[in-house]
Amino acid sequence: MGPRIGPVGEEPRMSDKDTKAMMSTEDIPQGKASPNSQDLQRSVFYSIKFFVLCHSLLQLAQLMISGYLKSSISTVEKRFGLSSQTSGLLAAFNEVGNTALIVFVSYFGSRVHRPRLIGYGAVLVALAGLLMSLPHFISEPYRYDRASPVDMPQDFEASLCRSETLVPDPTPAPSNSSCSSYTETQHLAVVGIMFTAQTLLGVGGVPIQPFGISYIDDFAHNSNSPLYLGILFAVTMMGPGMAYGLGGLMLRLYVDIDRMPEGGISLTSKDPRWVGAWWLGFLISAGAVALAAVPYFFFPREMPKEKHEIRFWRKVLTVSDSPVSKGEDSPSEQSLREPLEKQDGLVQIAPDLTVIQFIKVFPRVLLRTLRHPIFLLVVLSQVCMSSMVAGMATFLPKFLERQFSVTASYANLLIGGLTIPSAIIGIVVGGMLVKRLHLGPMRCGALCLLGALFCLLLSLPLFFMGCPTHRIAGITHEPGNLPGLEQFPACRGNCSCPLDDFNPICDPSTHVEYLTPCQAGCTSRVVQEALDKSQVFYANCSCVVGGGPVPAGSCDSACSHLVLPFMFLVSLGAALASLTHTPSFMLILRGVKKEDKTLAVGIQFMLLRVLAWMPSPVIHGSAIDTTCVYWAQSCGRRAVCRYYDHDLLRNRFVGLQFFFKTGSLACFALILAILRQQDKEERTQVTVSIPGLQQQQPLVSGPEKKPEEFRA
Repeated sequence: MGPRIGPVGEEPRMSDKDTKAMMSTEDIPQGKASPNSQDLQRSVFYSIKFFVLCHSLLQLAQLMISGYLKSSISTVEKRFGLSSQTSGLLAAFNEVGNTALIVFVSYFGSRVHRPRLIGYGAVLVALAGLLMSLPHFISEPYRYDRASPVDMPQDFEASLCRSETLVPDPTPAPSNSSCSSYTETQHLAVVGIMFTAQTLLGVGGVPIQPFGISYIDDFAHNSNSPLYLGILFAVTMMGPGMAYGLGGLMLRLYVDIDRMPEGGISLTSKDPRWVGAWWLGFLISAGAVALAAVPYFFFPREMPKEKHEIRFWRKVLTVSDSPVSKGEDSPSEQSLREPLEKQDGLVQIAPDLTVIQFIKVFPRVLLRTLRHPIFLLVVLSQVCMSSMVAGMATFLPKFLERQFSVTASYANLLIGGLTIPSAIIGIVVGGMLVKRLHLGPMRCGALCLLGALFCLLLSLPLFFMGCPTHRIAGITHEPGNLPGLEQFPACRGNCSCPLDDFNPICDPSTHVEYLTPCQAGCTSRVVQEALDKSQVFYANCSCVVGGGPVPAGSCDSACSHLVLPFMFLVSLGAALASLTHTPSFMLILRGVKKEDKTLAVGIQFMLLRVLAWMPSPVIHGSAIDTTCVYWAQSCGRRAVCRYYDHDLLRNRFVGLQFFFKTGSLACFALILAILRQQDKEERTQVTVSIPGLQQQQPLVSGPEKKPEEFRA
């Protein structure tokens, strides 16, 4: 089993109350329990199984609230006028808070009440979720038509063509009146609140995973611990999928559902101005985390060690023939433990050292570990893979919205229902292959190489699967412009159109989109009432053949059906990339000294956070911003992007993914080459030392082999 937290050779000290808890009916002849044992048996808080259940639910809720922002990133951008670079930085701030404190919090892990500290961390996560939703309540109601006066129904007369002689001077007065110092201060306050909430979200998550894993490992039966960690891992991995599912449901609701304007709204979820109830998901997730945190304040600091092995688990593992019976971690146990234990690595570096000694010894061990070529290459390959995953998890919903003209809700449901389950299946299959085929380091390297290669090949068709850029009057320019595509069409006469208004309409005959009815020369508005919704049309449009009527909203995309094949290839690639997860971790375990394994996992976690999960969303967001062709302006500053060049967006987003996949493939190729060279040198040494002995080395790394040796 994994190393215990606390001084070496020292068993956990239990209070009198905890000592009594060790009594059970099995300890008393004929099964007669004492009154004290009967009282304690009724307390589920002395059961490690109940702790596993509570911790599975807590980590599920924590990952759901951590991943929820990614499902609503484009909605937050539209609501508060953020660029993709800023929203990517906002998503990365979750990792900043976590990484900044993981070393110090983990160092003090053996000196604190672990369940209670987990509870405090969960409460902080819940408060951060509430803080994340606060901007909705302190901001003014969302006005999707900023040019209309407050006392006039939105979308009514403000966007229509009106003669310049009928418009009072100055024309941009509504815009200027909204750019007061108070408005700018409020915007900065809202953005600051969200960044603070994301930081606290990361800080609160620091003690949850490592302390929970070490607590289970300390008090579960040695043979049951892999099963408990496997259950914990399986339940936890559903968190991101539930986050996207929750986002898909919440974004169907209008953002101001708690303060709807009189007469309702005329928007649908397909309208580019639609903003969903992004804040509601944070409230639901925060409530779930708060409920899951309650039991941790009742668990003891130390509970009695579980005495009995689960027989079902024993039959499955055939413990008598496995490394577990010899006191070692089997590959299956390590693969189950690793994804959750990566944050636990720094907990056990040096529990007996003082803070000063810990700081002094850490750089030396760090450099010694980084000098190992296999370890360094494996970590670099995982950095590339994690960068690809971080960018896709953050901006894939927005990419689908823009590229295929689908709603934010539908994009989230596709990711939560296809991509996340595929990644889970890939990780499980990778662990099963390592276990069932008894793969040694060289075969693990070959499996990683194949997984990365096919993942790279599957991304090639994605460059050609997309929709063309919408034709927008005054923005897109093509050779032989169609009527209406020029910058200032003469057809709209002397209409005075607000420059910062955004109320798109589509000319169905030419598939040309206009930013506002005013720019199409429309002078009247017609509402057709239906049973479940109302449809808005604009008529008497001088720039439209026949004068209309034309429907409100953006033009429909002719290739939205390609979103399903696109997501199928993305999900299949995610499964193949996840296939390398467990084998690459086994390369680290087999490639470093036994005493450095825990530190190696901790260093791996730190490097992935610093080099991948923090910078990747910002890199992807910056690349997306470079493809924008029309920015909305807010008080003289660049706000949210209204339109993108679809070809550039696809090539740069998919190109970044391709770049990181290529880097991972190159690292795995170097790893396999080094392993082959080491194996060749080892066989040569064996032949020279024992002349005439031709012994075929097995392809399985057995228990008698040293961890630092690389053999096929």
